[in-house]
Amino acid sequence: MKKSVLSKFSLMSIFALIIFLIIATLPTDAANKGDKEITTFSTSNSLEGMQIKATFLDEISWDIPHQNWGTKEWDADFKAMKEMGINTVVMIRAGLGRWIVAPFESILSKEKDVHYPPVDLVEMFLTLADKYELSFYFGMYDSGKYWQEGSFQREIDLNIALIDEVWNKYGHHKSFQGWYLSQEISRRTKNMSKIYAEVGKHAKAVSGNLPTMVSPYIHGVKTDQVMSGDNALSVVEHEKEWDEILSNVKGAVDILAFQDGQVDYHELYDYLVVNKKLADKYGMSCWTNIESFDRDMPIRFLPIKWEKLLFKLDAARRAGMENAITFEFSHFMSPNSSYMQAGHLYNRYKEHFKLKKDI
Repeated sequence: MKKSVLSKFSLMSIFALIIFLIIATLPTDAANKGDKEITTFSTSNSLEGMQIKATFLDEISWDIPHQNWGTKEWDADFKAMKEMGINTVVMIRAGLGRWIVAPFESILSKEKDVHYPPVDLVEMFLTLADKYELSFYFGMYDSGKYWQEGSFQREIDLNIALIDEVWNKYGHHKSFQGWYLSQEISRRTKNMSKIYAEVGKHAKAVSGNLPTMVSPYIHGVKTDQVMSGDNALSVVEHEKEWDEILSNVKGAVDILAFQDGQVDYHELYDYLVVNKKLADKYGMSCWTNIESFDRDMPIRFLPIKWEKLLFKLDAARRAGMENAITFEFSHFMSPNSSYMQAGHLYNRYKEHFKLKKDI
């Protein structure tokens, strides 16, 4: 009797184990089939869009909060960038006013009120870019005052000395693949083309002609100046003014990446078409700077709604943009961001473009 009971229990245990293993090893598409029915509800004629392949690194922030990341957190974020298909990172600036990303002697020796930094972020970013096989573009120093006051030569001299120092110290990194001229301009500061021209040509000369990029903004309805009472530039006026500006920087700028957030959604495509036309005229690659934050909210700044981002990505695709960079992944699109909405935006993006599953 005892033996019979034990045998009975053994058979039941074996049977239960078999059932468990069958369930555990069922093809995941059985579960995914249900997921597909209940998770997306995608409409059949939704916009297509183009993929984002680059992002700014906004470590010296101006108007967005700092996330206080160290090497571990940045490593995780570079991994997430790679998972999303990003292949290029652009450090937005070497410094802004008194704050700098690395102990640049060329700046510390000339600007007495600049603070000595606790971490060499340039070396960190380049090391991570090497690790994840991303291209790195170095962004220039923005004094926050000289070029805005009209002291253009002082801004130029600071950056030319910085270029020499940076290339000598960091140029050996495989990932060091370009330069970013970080002073953002529109019509109000079009004389800044002098800085673009001189600084851009010097950067190319010392680095074996590595490409240079600029990311100006359109003087549209969402610029601070226009919202304060100034007039927005029409598409025709935008083309005329930027035709003049770009004629002054030919040979110094390789990539033109206008910011896309200062105009309204329904007019964005028309401005993008003009940007592509101008870039072609002056032999520049035409990227779009897809802002992944929302300018329409009363709070500055929150991650953008997925539908709005997709609308801009599709306008860029239709206008023939050659690449898309975003401002910026780590705050507004990353699963590691301090904003919970950013991780959801990351998931919606990967879902739309059928990339690897969420990480």
